[in-house]
Amino acid sequence: MTEESKVTDTDDTTLRAETAEAAPEAAEQDRVAELEAQLAEAKSAVMYAQAETQNVRRRAEKEAQDAKTYAATGFARDVLSVADNLSRALAAIPAELKDDEKFKGLVTGLEATGRELDSVFARHGISKIVALGEALDPNRHQAMMEVPSADAEPGTIVQEIQSGYMIRDRLLRPALVGVAKKAD
Repeated sequence: MTEESKVTDTDDTTLRAETAEAAPEAAEQDRVAELEAQLAEAKSAVMYAQAETQNVRRRAEKEAQDAKTYAATGFARDVLSVADNLSRALAAIPAELKDDEKFKGLVTGLEATGRELDSVFARHGISKIVALGEALDPNRHQAMMEVPSADAEPGTIVQEIQSGYMIRDRLLRPALVGVAKKAD
């Protein structure tokens, strides 16, 4: 601001004040204009506060829903190792022992336990990731090795080392896989 404009502003304010003393209507208009400006500012502040409150409420609701939906994630990861060990135990039982009358009850019990574990996983939104024959998806699979293959397209999963799991729409554990590469 230049000195000349400061002087002009001061002169205008002084003139207005002197005029306001002589004309109460001008003072009343100034007061009304000032109150209207304050009202507009207050309305704006209220609108911003309401918007912020609504955003905080929505964020809190989303966090509460996510907490409810994914609360069991840590526990589920821990239980996956139990499921893996049960699957390995069942796979390690030779066929002749599965048919042996002495072990038939044990094998049936282990298989029933595996089915029940799968049922509990399904009730809580935990599902196994299909990997074999699929194209490698780095969001769901972790490539552990490349396997030369003349039968499969490069980038196709040809071996599953460890099963992967999803909890609803989130990755719980990636599938550890072997991926086909061009045969040498």
